[in-house]
Amino acid sequence: MRSGVRRHRPTALGGALTALATAAAGVLVAAAVSTTPAAAAVGGTGTGYLHTSGNKIVDSTGATVRLTGINWFGMETDNKTFHGLWSSNPWRGQLDKMASLGYNTLRIPYSNDALKPGATASGINDFVNPDLVGLSPLQILDKVIDYAGGKGMRVILDRHRPTAAGQSPLWYTSTVSEATWINDWKMLAQRYAGNPTVIGADLHNEPHAEGTNPAATGACWGCGDTARDWRLAAERAGNAILGVQPNWLIFVEGVSCPSGGLSNVWDGDPSNDEDCGWWGGNLTKAKDFPVRLNVANRLVYSPHEYATSVYRQTWFDAPDYPANMPAIWDRYWGYLHKQNIAPIMMGEFGSTLADPKDKVWLENLMAYTGTGVNGMSFTYWSWNPNSGDTGGIALDDWTNINTTKQAILQPYLIPPVGGGGPSPTPTTPGPTPTTPAPTGGCTASYKQVNAWQGGFQGELTVKNTGTAAVNPWSVTWAWPSGVSLASGWNATVTQSGTTVTAAAPDWSRSLAAGASVTIGFTANGAASAPGTVKLTGTAC
Repeated sequence: MRSGVRRHRPTALGGALTALATAAAGVLVAAAVSTTPAAAAVGGTGTGYLHTSGNKIVDSTGATVRLTGINWFGMETDNKTFHGLWSSNPWRGQLDKMASLGYNTLRIPYSNDALKPGATASGINDFVNPDLVGLSPLQILDKVIDYAGGKGMRVILDRHRPTAAGQSPLWYTSTVSEATWINDWKMLAQRYAGNPTVIGADLHNEPHAEGTNPAATGACWGCGDTARDWRLAAERAGNAILGVQPNWLIFVEGVSCPSGGLSNVWDGDPSNDEDCGWWGGNLTKAKDFPVRLNVANRLVYSPHEYATSVYRQTWFDAPDYPANMPAIWDRYWGYLHKQNIAPIMMGEFGSTLADPKDKVWLENLMAYTGTGVNGMSFTYWSWNPNSGDTGGIALDDWTNINTTKQAILQPYLIPPVGGGGPSPTPTTPGPTPTTPAPTGGCTASYKQVNAWQGGFQGELTVKNTGTAAVNPWSVTWAWPSGVSLASGWNATVTQSGTTVTAAAPDWSRSLAAGASVTIGFTANGAASAPGTVKLTGTAC
């Protein structure tokens, strides 16, 4: 018997497990992150809307796209908006960091409470994020989607909970009907129609078993009971959404136990015992009972997979661990990809890495997904450090990074292409020649993005106006005395005295003729525009 037990309830401001994960893992200042994506990274997230072809996700030109994303939660909680907006790192800075690390997709959990008329967002630091003050949860979501799209990222919306109170085994409750669930999805599909940044709907988070067999009351797969059969409900909601927005992908999670009930091991009846998995992670019945959508090539199966920090499944203690894991993944969901039935997009997976077994688990899971653009898609759980059972990629300050986790994920990340900068290029072995700054120099423009008491956020865009590439590029500027760098992104940003240097990251060392790079930063002190800007020693 395998338990489907999973308790995934993020806390408001972190806890003991987060602290443990932070202590156990490395710390990396955001300004010094250097990423080295895999060779397939040039593809980004494609062009136009996405659809499926066999086990692949492809763009409007037919090019294969691999979604390598991350979850940023909070909109499903009482705050009704993204967590971490209370920190000193502005919301744009957090998205900039996600993109610079190589996450090309953002999965955004929400509850129906956040969509209600009159819903209010809370937990926002108005000094750091004054542009969010007074906005509704949906208006904040609009801004995040717009900015993420400008960086070449894609967005998946995830109906995580019916209410902020907690998850539910079925897609409806006594207070949130199936009609509300579907109508809210149709509203979102209409709201973002025509915006290819938003690529689809993860219909309901982690359908799972409830009640003890044979008196099951939870989500089943293929049982035929319209009140409990998650496969049939996914068809109803998916087709309703596609009726409004036929270009969206429909992401369908699994169940925990296909019967919808927990096994009764005490009754001596083996017919009540079945192969159960993680909440949302069991797609064993999807081949025999596939989700049928009215628009072809829109279905993506989206299992969840976790480690011992969430629940110690029996397979973690098997004598042949971790060699036993690929067969387990094959059985629950991997066969759908391997048999070319449908694409897989792992919507959630994560761990504190506090147990040594978990590091082995994560390394083996990532290898199982495959490398390069043809690998399985995924969105890691989570960006948030305050996920009690997994911790996050961001540490408790929402600025520094858990380097241990990031190093395991890094070879599989395909950075987004866009946001005003040049496309990322893979690194090659050996020294890279330095090209002198071309005749004609550069131009520089500055935008103050935000300001608060004691600090500000800005973006410096430098364009190579010469006739040859600058390789490697670097940008320097001067600040008045009393202004100090807090964090930076899209480059390795450091400060010495009043001079700030932004050095090219490994994945984008060359700045082509006519190309621009935008360097983002936060700083302490009075808001000041960069002065004496130079591109590799040439004044702009």
